Amino acid sequence: MVTKTREATLEDLYHVPENGKAELVNGELVLMSPTGAKPGYAADEIFVSLRNYSKRTKVGRAVGDNKGFHVNLPHRTSFSPDAAFYIGSDPGMKFFEGAPIFAAEVRSEGDYDLQAERAMADKRRDYFAAGTLVVWDVDLLSNDVVRVYRADNPETPTIYRRGDLAEAEPALPGWTMPVDDLFA
Repeated sequence: MVTKTREATLEDLYHVPENGKAELVNGELVLMSPTGAKPGYAADEIFVSLRNYSKRTKVGRAVGDNKGFHVNLPHRTSFSPDAAFYIGSDPGMKFFEGAPIFAAEVRSEGDYDLQAERAMADKRRDYFAAGTLVVWDVDLLSNDVVRVYRADNPETPTIYRRGDLAEAEPALPGWTMPVDDLFA
């Protein structure tokens, strides 16, 4: 006899133990371990830069790590990027409704094998399917530190290295961030 487990719901995501980070993918809670110091610092710096952009332009909301975005894809119900920018109504105490227009994913220690590469590519496709315009893949161990993927050309990233100013056009017009700021 095969017992089918119950599909996880958005309500389950609200009750992840210890306020942990998770996403809903294929009906399952996908738990994410806490990040290390360097990736965490980079994500925080992206958030600060986005917050300054939001205050300057009076547009949107910068979103830091461990915030939920509720989406409605056939196999994914949520995202929890390391940093993001959201245009939409204030969700109050609930998750943001819909995808961010910009998402940054900062690689952690476990993000450097073939399986992780596939998972990141799948997640980028999901971001674009949900309406995200630009996704950053931030790799602090590579010379190609920031790979900027865009919904209109998702397979060909723009590469930024130390000394460069990275951007997120067309999601964030006029916003740039020094790549060097990602490093403590």
